[in-house]
Amino acid sequence: MAFPLEAVPNFSEGRDRATIEAIGAALSSRARLLDVHVDADHNRSVFTLAGQEGELVEALVAGIACAAARIDLREHEGAHPRVGAADVVPLVAVRPEDLERACTAALDLAARVGEGLGLPVFLYGQVGSGRGPRFFRTGGPAELQRRVDAGELAPDFGPASLDPSAGAVLVGARRPLIAFNVNLRTDDLEVAREIAAVVREAGGGFAGVRALGFALPSRGLVQVSMNVEDPDRAALHEIVARVRAEATERGVETAGSELVGLLPAGAAAAAAREALGLDDLDASRLLEVRLLDA
Repeated sequence: MAFPLEAVPNFSEGRDRATIEAIGAALSSRARLLDVHVDADHNRSVFTLAGQEGELVEALVAGIACAAARIDLREHEGAHPRVGAADVVPLVAVRPEDLERACTAALDLAARVGEGLGLPVFLYGQVGSGRGPRFFRTGGPAELQRRVDAGELAPDFGPASLDPSAGAVLVGARRPLIAFNVNLRTDDLEVAREIAAVVREAGGGFAGVRALGFALPSRGLVQVSMNVEDPDRAALHEIVARVRAEATERGVETAGSELVGLLPAGAAAAAAREALGLDDLDASRLLEVRLLDA
């Protein structure tokens, strides 16, 4: 049997427990559900699945259909940008040699969603000319529809009009990334935005790092929210150290970190290697990894 692929669909619901559980049930009835990360301030849930291509496509179609039926973006409020009830749906190649399989599965999924569910689908990542979700999400659903109406871009599958309640779906294929947040003990959103600007690649920070600042009203905190797109080029422990240093310069303490989804073994080994001073520690020295290989 082929090595499993991963899928990490992001849904625009983080407060209604019944809807989150319904989406989880739809996904897990067809593929293996590994993790669910729910954030009420972002009003977003991130599910991590594993399976073969066909299993994942079936699971994701069911999950997207469930989200489209239960989530109304016209009533949605949350810190995280979004253009759809099922906002971002990446197929992930855990191993580099499986990227072509992930791309094929992503295209199959996009066609099923566009033609079967009647939702507009925009491709990103390896199947979308390298464009990221931010290319589509800036300005939200209304701005995306305006760009479509103006002929600036068109859905790759499905209708040209966003669904009034479910919006659009962004489908992509990529290698693993680390979604990681550092919370700051302040309610000053500008501090988080300043630090995000320093650490992200576009601001001269770490290679392959995307970062934004968000408010977390329910906790009275702000957050530097990051996607580390290439953990081999930007070590997680170095990024966290930089965020802490920048916060200290601004007279702010950090208030813990959050991992969204699952952490690749190599990134965990790199952080432990630095903390423990074990120069030869890599993923091959992790017990569970060796047992799985065996």
